[in-house]
Amino acid sequence: MKQKLLYFLFAICCFASSTLGQGVDVLIKNGHVIDPKNNIDAVMDIAITNNKISEIAQKISKTAKKTIDATGLYVVPGLIDIHGHHYFGTEQDAYLSDSYAALPPDGFTFRSGVTTVVDAGGSGWRNFADFKNKAFANSRTRMFAFLNIVGSGMRGGAAEQNVSDMDAKLTAMVAKQYPDQIVGIKLAHYMSSEWTPTDRAVKAGELAGIPVMVDFGGAEPLLSWETLLLEKLRPGDIITHCYGQTKGRMHVVENGKVQPYAFAAQKRGIIFDVGHGGGSFTFEQAVPAIKQGLKPNSISTDLHTGSMNGGMKDMSNVMSKLLNIGLTLNEVITCSTWNPAQIINKKELGHLSVGAPADVALLSLDKGTFGYIDVNGFKIAGDKKLVCQMTFRDGDIVWDLNGLANTYYK
Repeated sequence: MKQKLLYFLFAICCFASSTLGQGVDVLIKNGHVIDPKNNIDAVMDIAITNNKISEIAQKISKTAKKTIDATGLYVVPGLIDIHGHHYFGTEQDAYLSDSYAALPPDGFTFRSGVTTVVDAGGSGWRNFADFKNKAFANSRTRMFAFLNIVGSGMRGGAAEQNVSDMDAKLTAMVAKQYPDQIVGIKLAHYMSSEWTPTDRAVKAGELAGIPVMVDFGGAEPLLSWETLLLEKLRPGDIITHCYGQTKGRMHVVENGKVQPYAFAAQKRGIIFDVGHGGGSFTFEQAVPAIKQGLKPNSISTDLHTGSMNGGMKDMSNVMSKLLNIGLTLNEVITCSTWNPAQIINKKELGHLSVGAPADVALLSLDKGTFGYIDVNGFKIAGDKKLVCQMTFRDGDIVWDLNGLANTYYK
């Protein structure tokens, strides 16, 4: 009996010794952590072990294989861009469906702090498997997709007007076949004054149990956004390009005033997504809307070749733009992390809880004089700019702008 007791005490001592002396893979020290899910807005240390967040505290004294001094930086969850276009390929005249206008994500995400993207309708039920095999399988960025209600995806032109290729049952069937990748249904660019495409997209969302993202293309006479947002869409569905001002569609701001239906829609749970893009963000809409209290639920880029070199540029630029026209820093981070994670029902993402995937972005908030452009060519001056200094994806450094993780050459 005495021998068993001694063995038990010896085992406890060994375990305690190994635990107390245990180091971590990465230690991020002295950064100002903003983690909206956990209501953290303070200088904290973060430890990463085995690709997960292993500890977050005011001071962590454990040894680390690599230590990052984040003094003066904001440390936030990896950003989630829920509206981009990543079904890249070489097919002629196929727009954002396996063609040249879509972009491989890795070249455009990590440098802005983005670790997760959602392709917004590039593929439909006919070609999602091809999209998955090409882009998902060859991207380090975490990827999800909204499946287009058009079976052939976002091919532009007549293909996106083909109501006969909008099959709710088949769309939902493929969405349920790939639940780990498909997080919603997309309706975009439809140009006629009928509700059939909307109804079919919503039906597909109901059958698959996932939200619908809508981008009205324009029509004459106009389709009513009030009807769309208050009657057709369900709470949790998404209106993207919420500050757009394209011809042939209604706008949330008319004559300088936010329309009452917009506030009512957001109150009933309709998601207002920025979706900046190359033609869908104007200061004439965004500035008065935000000033009057119609703030976005999510910030996204609508990244493609037509937007990345214009006023949009990248995720950090869109976030900076909104920061300079009325959102607080905490609101900007919330709309780029925890809110989008909830919108796409991926609640394991968008936060820095212990056990969460170690997707982390380190951002500087630079002060100076900066110019921000909308899609109409108008400019505002801002005094703040977010710049991504470092990005971790699953605990690995995938972007390091100024060599924070490196030692100086002697």
